[in-house]
Amino acid sequence: MVSRPTRLTPPVECVRLYDAEAGLDGVIVIHSTALGPGAGGCRFWSYPDFDAAFADAMRLAEGMSYKNALAGLPLGGAKAVLRRPAGEFDRTKLFRAFGRAVEALGGLYVTAEDVGTTVADMQEIASVSRHVAGLPPAKGRAGGDPSPWTAKGVFESMRAAAGFALGSELAGLTVAVQGTGNVGAELCRRLAAAGARLVVADPSPARRDRLSAVHGAAVVGVDEIAGVEADIFAPCALGGALDRDGVGRLKARLVCGAANNQLASPEVADLLLDRDIAYVPDYVANAGGIISVSAEYLGEDESDVEVRVGAIAPRVADLLARAAREGRSPAVVADEMAEEAIAGAQRVAA
Repeated sequence: MVSRPTRLTPPVECVRLYDAEAGLDGVIVIHSTALGPGAGGCRFWSYPDFDAAFADAMRLAEGMSYKNALAGLPLGGAKAVLRRPAGEFDRTKLFRAFGRAVEALGGLYVTAEDVGTTVADMQEIASVSRHVAGLPPAKGRAGGDPSPWTAKGVFESMRAAAGFALGSELAGLTVAVQGTGNVGAELCRRLAAAGARLVVADPSPARRDRLSAVHGAAVVGVDEIAGVEADIFAPCALGGALDRDGVGRLKARLVCGAANNQLASPEVADLLLDRDIAYVPDYVANAGGIISVSAEYLGEDESDVEVRVGAIAPRVADLLARAAREGRSPAVVADEMAEEAIAGAQRVAA
């Protein structure tokens, strides 16, 4: 997986995590603290080696800087990436060891769920660190699994983008969804309720077949999903879903999904533009989760989350309209807007 090159200053801090007894092996990358403490989830995945995990953490942390800035949150960007042990391991011990590393940073990094981690994992971290969100919500407060908020933001973004780019409501459109984990499955539920037709792909037969049974979704192979007959392509798995070949196979006229770092390389944005395929930058559409995390960490309630997530779709519509007026990719325009917000904070701090 490759993403856009780093355009901001080098990361504030990279913390190597290793505890052989606990099975902990990974890294925390804090990309920017211009707007506040670096915030981003903890990804737990089977990486082939540390170098692959570190490269993913660098890309994801930068993406969080952009996401938080464009969402107007008082947070910088960061990410933790942990390598899942190959054999048996003590999950409680591993996440408590990670939590102690988070606490040692003294609030420079705020963690939460991401791919491969759960509310239960966050509770283990919370037993040794204050700097964690995604916990069961206290009465009247924001909290809990942020993935439904991510799915809601992506759904509303897709509805706004379909209206702008396709001149259509979602009802009757075909959406190809790549990845049906927590976010992808909730997105499918919302799409089905809105009257969209679904085509899904997932390496897990249990997940994809469940959606087929519940929502009547057609099922295709992971290597086929980008090229199926569809109006919208929704990458909701890991990054790098669209490369040069993938764009060449796309039949969809709109790309809008939940995955981070969807474009395998920067020039893919221009390829989409050349083919007149509308693109909603991932970190604009999928900000619902970090909005929930932010509200929880700041002691806000669910109504604050509703307001901020409700602002995502209008932001998407404005972004697509501006990109169309200027004849540029929405990916480039969104990057510039986020960089301006971060640079402005850096100037004030100086």
